[in-house]
Amino acid sequence: MRLSRLAAAPTLFLALILPMTTFAATETTASRLFTAHDLVMLDRVSDPQASPDGRTVAFSLRETDLEANKGLRSIWRLSLRDKDAQPERLTAKGSNADTPRWSPDGKTLYFLSSRSGSTQIWRLDTGLGEARQVTSLPLDVNNFIIAPDGKRLALSLDVFPDCADLACSKKRLDDKAAGKASGMVYEKLFIRHWDTWADGRRSQLFIADLDDAGTVSAAPRWITRGIDGDIPSKPFGDESEYCFAPDGKTVYFSVRIAGSSEPWSTNFDIYAVPANGAGAPRNLTADNPAWDSYPVVSKDGSKLYYLAMKRPTFEADRFGIMELDLASGAKREIDPDWDRSAGSMQLSADGRSLYVLADDNGEHPLFSVDIRSGKVKKLAGEGNVSAYTLAGDSIVFARDSLKSPADLFRLDRGDKAARLTAFNTERLKNVAFGDPEVFQFKGWNNDTVQGYVVKPANYQPGKKYPVAFLIHGGPQGSWLNDFHYRWNPQTYAGAGFAVVAIDFHGSTGYGQAFTDAISGHWGDRPLEDLQKGWAAALAKYSFLDGDRACALGASYGGYMINWIAGNWSAPWKCLVAHDGVFDNRAMAYSTEELWFDEWENQGTQWQKPENYERFNPINHVADWKVPMLVVHSADDFRIPLEQGISAFTVLQRRGIPSQLLIFPDENHWVMKPQNSLQWHETVEAWIKKWTAAN
Repeated sequence: MRLSRLAAAPTLFLALILPMTTFAATETTASRLFTAHDLVMLDRVSDPQASPDGRTVAFSLRETDLEANKGLRSIWRLSLRDKDAQPERLTAKGSNADTPRWSPDGKTLYFLSSRSGSTQIWRLDTGLGEARQVTSLPLDVNNFIIAPDGKRLALSLDVFPDCADLACSKKRLDDKAAGKASGMVYEKLFIRHWDTWADGRRSQLFIADLDDAGTVSAAPRWITRGIDGDIPSKPFGDESEYCFAPDGKTVYFSVRIAGSSEPWSTNFDIYAVPANGAGAPRNLTADNPAWDSYPVVSKDGSKLYYLAMKRPTFEADRFGIMELDLASGAKREIDPDWDRSAGSMQLSADGRSLYVLADDNGEHPLFSVDIRSGKVKKLAGEGNVSAYTLAGDSIVFARDSLKSPADLFRLDRGDKAARLTAFNTERLKNVAFGDPEVFQFKGWNNDTVQGYVVKPANYQPGKKYPVAFLIHGGPQGSWLNDFHYRWNPQTYAGAGFAVVAIDFHGSTGYGQAFTDAISGHWGDRPLEDLQKGWAAALAKYSFLDGDRACALGASYGGYMINWIAGNWSAPWKCLVAHDGVFDNRAMAYSTEELWFDEWENQGTQWQKPENYERFNPINHVADWKVPMLVVHSADDFRIPLEQGISAFTVLQRRGIPSQLLIFPDENHWVMKPQNSLQWHETVEAWIKKWTAAN
């Protein structure tokens, strides 16, 4: 996982598709401005799942309990038959239920819940009523899928590989918790990953049979025993990494074999294993040393579709859509001429097309790809389509944008998408949002680069405003037309700032060559884009006050803030570096996912030391002079805490005005509601302090 592909890479907006494509010359009539408290308290819609008959969609909703300092998840449903249908809650608020999945006959809705004290599978049957517990296993269920005949479940559990049964794994965990010695001995990497110390367990697949009462009463069968890897992958993998064949006799899954090279390998392969546990897993993609994953089987079971990269150890490579003939072993790429990286793949009802999501010029649309010809068609282009489900001849999807948190929409053939839900309407009533606009300029190599500006929400014509110059993470990330819950431009617009953001070389959605351009060039090509983008924005938008501007970034964006501090400090009144790399050398020896640094620097630290030094912020601290707020978290194993402490130490030792905000209980993201509020309040106070008008 790159520094912040899913982590601190904030995403934006593409105003060309929003109702207002240019700035209006009138003040807003809304009564109040958007705040961080508004952001934290919004309901979050996700994971739509249509019933087999296409008449109902179930989905998850996350609500915030600010007093308890946590999010609460519940399952909802919405009738797709009734024009004026309203969503209804199926599980009690506070029960923490999510992952709704329909049985093949549509009579049962399965889901995960922790109401019993551990995460287990539950069910609601036709007519609903009270939920019933399906599994009562000694270990938490990570995720699950349902067999085509509805009589079995495939599920993932974290187990100790040398244990004979689940009880053994549970006892070992209990013994460790009860013991007084806390030391851990390691013989290989990973020793820690994302925010968790390794304890020897692996996520493995099991098959659980449903009895006549619809519960799992017998011990599940371990079908991936002997596979030294996590299924699904950690830390963000899910059930899209495994599936049943249409006849239910085979399970396909992807895994990276750990061995002794796991932290510097991206070699995931797809395996087939008998669902009855009668045979060992068989590798179907051993010929590709790069990433193969996300299997989907054709309707007749003869073809396997999956996503594949071509370059080993580069996890920001393009995912192409592959077809494997399961009888002959022949493989072909379906979409070789489409210069986008596909994700979230599903097969169409007629089996002739594949649906995928992909970054595309500042958007994250839904596409269909014809399997035979490879022809690509954009279906839902505006905003960020985060998830979707097939509902008969319709597609129901969750979509958000810069000016709207996620809701459900329905797309019928040839029709414009119709909105189905409006969960945050009352909360956002009379709230003013800043209006966005896209601009373009010539950046590095004279390439066209895209920039984004958001007006302050209290915009008045003729007035100049302080600027928040946001730098995205990744670095192979992008500013998208979405409603982000960590780096949302509307919180700055609501605080009276204009926002400028640049999709510099390295950003996704503009073709793979554009993405590749940053590798080995962290400090020059993107910096040139940022400099030229800043100049272009100032020239185009007279309301930007270039003398009252602060630059902010996280992850790679935090690295760039540290780099800017010593290489381009002149425009900035202040800086904010969140979870940023300060010393490339130390980073290379302490981060957990080593393939990232080794690819970006074209070798290991001892093989190519000059590459790690070429754009190393630590070598330019003598030129630091701009006030900086440093934010870091103790459980961030992607960019360890010492990187932030080191930057703060330099600032303090050199007498530069500075603050350090530490979260002892967060990872590369700031997740807890109260911590998110503190983060926003601290950042806002810092940039207001240094950009206040004289």
